[in-house]
Amino acid sequence: MDRFNELYTVYRDLRDKGFVVRRGLKFGCDYLVYRFGPGIDHAPYGVQVYPSEEKVNPIEFVRMGRLLHSVRKKLIIALVDRSNNVRYISFSWWKP
Repeated sequence: MDRFNELYTVYRDLRDKGFVVRRGLKFGCDYLVYRFGPGIDHAPYGVQVYPSEEKVNPIEFVRMGRLLHSVRKKLIIALVDRSNNVRYISFSWWKP
């Protein structure tokens, strides 16, 4: 499935919010998001983009979350609907 529209929509939204956005392939996600930029600070977030109607295997979240947690980044899921509205969901580890 071609994901260009969703990826670009999220990229543009994050840039409009003032974040610096880079590819996150090395960390198992679509984007790494920085407050100031690589070399200035570390990316606090890894973002994975999905169309809002897509069904996703929950194991994907576990894999991404474990990898990002190991490098001290929070997993954020960006859901893009048909009107190109973006909704963000943040995941964090919970210890009972």
